[in-house]
Amino acid sequence: IYPLGCTVILKSLKDGKQEFLHGHTNNVSCVTVSKSGHYIASGQVTFMGFKADLIIWDYEKRAIHARLQLHKAKVEGLAFSPNDKYLVSLGGQDDGSIVVWNLESKEAICGSPASAHSAGHCLTIEYTNHSDNIFISAGNGTMRVWELDLPNRKIRPMECQTGQLKRIVKCIEVNVSILYYRVGLLTLCVEIHDVLNAAFCHSSSNPHRKVQLEGGVTSIAVRGEGHQFFAGTEAAQIYRFGYTDFKEELIATSHNSAVKDVAFPFGSSELFATCSQDDIRVWHAETSKELLRLSVPNMTCNALDFMIDGHSIISAWNDGKIRVFAPETGRAMLVIHSAHSMGVTAIAGTRDCKRIISGGGEGQVRVWEILQGCHRLIETMKEHKATVTSIKIKSNDKECVTGSDGACIIWDLVRFVRNQMVLANTLFRSVCYHPEEYQIITGGTDRKIGYWEVYDGSAIRELEGSLSGAINGMHISQDGQHFVTGGDEKLVKVWDYSEDEVTHVGVGHSGSITSVKISSNDRSMVSTSVDGAVLRWRYPHPSSP
Repeated sequence: IYPLGCTVILKSLKDGKQEFLHGHTNNVSCVTVSKSGHYIASGQVTFMGFKADLIIWDYEKRAIHARLQLHKAKVEGLAFSPNDKYLVSLGGQDDGSIVVWNLESKEAICGSPASAHSAGHCLTIEYTNHSDNIFISAGNGTMRVWELDLPNRKIRPMECQTGQLKRIVKCIEVNVSILYYRVGLLTLCVEIHDVLNAAFCHSSSNPHRKVQLEGGVTSIAVRGEGHQFFAGTEAAQIYRFGYTDFKEELIATSHNSAVKDVAFPFGSSELFATCSQDDIRVWHAETSKELLRLSVPNMTCNALDFMIDGHSIISAWNDGKIRVFAPETGRAMLVIHSAHSMGVTAIAGTRDCKRIISGGGEGQVRVWEILQGCHRLIETMKEHKATVTSIKIKSNDKECVTGSDGACIIWDLVRFVRNQMVLANTLFRSVCYHPEEYQIITGGTDRKIGYWEVYDGSAIRELEGSLSGAINGMHISQDGQHFVTGGDEKLVKVWDYSEDEVTHVGVGHSGSITSVKISSNDRSMVSTSVDGAVLRWRYPHPSSP
């Protein structure tokens, strides 16, 4: 069980099947499960001055049991009592309080400041295994054991003296066999060192066993009697450990920053690639497993595409370079330096696999010839006044369309001149050719979907594509009967091309959708968003075999 944006995901360890719990209005900050397994609790962040939601879910019904509000700005931690009588919640840095809730009445019993004025912020909270009245809190230079006095509706803290041990405690897990009054001395915990290690530790400063993970450890969860445990990191990775061998096994990965683009190889639906800050990743569609990671540290990949022959991945980067990689090995095949002065923002490859069309932040469109191990700039086309956001090439490689602020330009790739220009009071974020290539459709910041004639650039019709926010991604099915859109509305919408109406709506993203693509076999589609999510959907209009 883990959060993704404002969604809580339940993933089966046996078959990897996922279920989604929707109810939060902002990013989920913490998740916990009751000892009986009947309830899940999740807390979220919200804006300063507002109260953050805390939701208790009924696990069997997959429905909301209670929605509670008291903490300001953020819920930092949650813990159920052993017998499911109470839930204790910890507020974030701007709240700094602990509240005990009655699960049956769904009301707050009492609350208290989480740490002394002289101590740092409290970061985590956990119940003991033997009493509904004893729980532990810890954080930056603070560790307390609390006792609930129900008749007087108070919680009373007892400071734990850790001596010379100075730690920022991020998470606590209480050993099943340990009595509550010894919990300050013997716990299974994850320490956050400068080198970011996961470790088994006792009260001494030397860990018994440790292993290096990618990213700082943010959460741990023990399975069953402790024979296995799981650790999550800041790099959006989940590891599984066995208690006996203490070997890490990477079981789930994702991007930990905004995903900019997604692409399928031509004629294949088994794989797809996504790009983000620092890397490009290639995924196996059915299993959602990461197959390959192409890392370029401290740089952001703005767009990517597969060449038609499948022998290379072309990518656009914010450092002004075009990078070409081999999709099987991840080997860097070619780097075009200084391709654009203000970063490369859009890219596409021709069908003959001999040329790349790129767009930049300065508004230029450039045509590159790709030779064996080298490249040549063929032409620079300067008409756009702002960032080029999208490039699509006609199937005969003789024409392309580019989108930018206020204008979509249809270019002649033989004479390198403008054929037509489409003007609108919007920043065009996405543009697509209809498969028959006599029309284009566009989406942008004015929330409109525009249909345009390729021949003369005239407007055919305009649809209200979104109720709120820009349309950032768009893709047409191979038969041209339907297309899909996504944007700041956080909804994936499937449209009938001729009837101009929405046939299906997909709810799942927690952040603005950045791109969306339909697979080559018209059986599935993939969408990406700014919260780092990559979602795979069943396409509702599969083509007949």
